[in-house]
Amino acid sequence: MQKKTRTADFVLVGMFAALMAIGANITSIVPFLQVGGIPLTMQPFFCVLAGLLLGRRLGALTMIVYALVGIAGAPVFAQFSAGLGVILGKSGGFVLSYIPAAWLAGFILEKRQNPGFGRFLFAAIAGTTVMYVIGTTYTYIALNVWLNAPISYQTTWFFMMWFMVKDYALTILLAMLAPKIYRSVSKATSFRKEQTAS
Repeated sequence: MQKKTRTADFVLVGMFAALMAIGANITSIVPFLQVGGIPLTMQPFFCVLAGLLLGRRLGALTMIVYALVGIAGAPVFAQFSAGLGVILGKSGGFVLSYIPAAWLAGFILEKRQNPGFGRFLFAAIAGTTVMYVIGTTYTYIALNVWLNAPISYQTTWFFMMWFMVKDYALTILLAMLAPKIYRSVSKATSFRKEQTAS
């Protein structure tokens, strides 16, 4: 039974890592979804969804796997890019931010046995907010320290507002959709048992 549960965990981690790769390159299907040359992606949506459905441990593990696969050379980052250079680029902080974002969303949801819409919304907003705080701060530091493109912190946040509108709108949609599949997915994974035992 335990072996079956762990197999289901690995399948779900792999599935959500693949969804992250697809979400990163949605502009290959809809190429006009760009702002300032930066593509609008579905990565924040799938990142938070992984945390909500898989829990903090598997959600964070999914994001770690996704980041490592991309760093290793698979073209899973935005615009089919890959490698450590992406992490060191101006948007690399967002790739790293997916790990704590998924963890936090899962952690908040796991605090309730039968979470309702309000709990899902709070967890999704918290995960998205952490993502933007880390990602935007990293962008500011990267541009000013090693990319030699000085910019103020306020301007960096202003530029990110275009993306935040989309992602917070999706957050509300996410909170509406996630409960419908949350319980069936949680039964197939081990994090519920770990939550009860902790």
